[in-house]
Amino acid sequence: MLKNQQYTTFFLESIMIRNCALLIVSATIACTPNAVAEAAHVAAAPTDLRAVLTAARGAPAMVCALAADAIGRRGWYGGNLDAPHTPLPPVRLVGDDENRDEKLPEEDVQLLLDNVSAVDACVRELSVRILGRVRSSLATSGLLAKLSDADASVRTTAAMGLGLAVPKTVTTQLVSALRDPVASVRANSAWALSRIEDGASLRGLIGAMTDTDSTVRFAATGAVGRLDSTSAIPALLRVLRSDPSASVRRTAAWALGNLDAESAVRDLAEVLGKDSEARVREMCAWALGEISETSGAGGLKVAAQRDSDARVRESAVWALGEIGDREAVTVLGEVLARDADPRVRGTAAWALGNVNTRSAPEGLIAAVGDVDDEIRVK
Repeated sequence: MLKNQQYTTFFLESIMIRNCALLIVSATIACTPNAVAEAAHVAAAPTDLRAVLTAARGAPAMVCALAADAIGRRGWYGGNLDAPHTPLPPVRLVGDDENRDEKLPEEDVQLLLDNVSAVDACVRELSVRILGRVRSSLATSGLLAKLSDADASVRTTAAMGLGLAVPKTVTTQLVSALRDPVASVRANSAWALSRIEDGASLRGLIGAMTDTDSTVRFAATGAVGRLDSTSAIPALLRVLRSDPSASVRRTAAWALGNLDAESAVRDLAEVLGKDSEARVREMCAWALGEISETSGAGGLKVAAQRDSDARVRESAVWALGEIGDREAVTVLGEVLARDADPRVRGTAAWALGNVNTRSAPEGLIAAVGDVDDEIRVK
């Protein structure tokens, strides 16, 4: 019994590492200069590697191979970036990226559906993730049925599976699940809708942005930011200004930038100057750079010079470079010459190169003698 618990812990911790990696990829796409580090920080507490390795000793080879695969073994080169010879034989599951459209026998699909309700969390996790990678109407209908299960953990897992499978026919049911009495079901349903990206879910998601649970608000706000609808901007601004959760406010800032919300520039600049959380201010700066309206340059120049957090200053400098405002050249030059953080100075050098100016500011000239090699190169 103890060994089974160890195997489950080992595998789930490996999945946690993969989930952290997925968050890092998402943050990189968002183009925030320090978003990768931020995502790694928010994703989970540090893993106890000694405990993971201890739990791995004696685990069945198949479980160990799946756990190793979750950490990352494959890539695109020839379908596989792994070494020709590894300590464990690889485990290939139907539904891997290169075989996503391959069909599973119906009896196997039903087996997986039955185990979505399993008591063992490891079995549930494996079952729903495999179902989410297989194109099957039986899988979709089965997960929909479990979305109404009496057990909240089953409903939560079913919503996750629908989000992984991204069928376009389940929007109505997932929107209804946003009213589920259990927060984990509502959160996973909002996350699933963010992956499906159906505009019909917008109204329900905007309502979920006022949910009592911060994880639900976080998922719903992110989903709204992916729906490409300017009608959501007023609701996003309310969240940006007043939500008690910094993670939710940060997501609202990202959503506004992703929607290229020009009408939000004034609010983003104001929140950039006063929010108590650096990660919120950092995302406001990113959003202003993404929108690239010169009216946002004033707040960015102040943040680039005065914000107490180096990540915020770096993002503000990057945003000024994206906007390309010539009036920011002097500020960028001063940041390049005086900021204590080499990453901020390096980004300032890049930003100056991105601004179309005929003369080099004093800071750029002085940076030729900077103590940091990369800054001198830039």
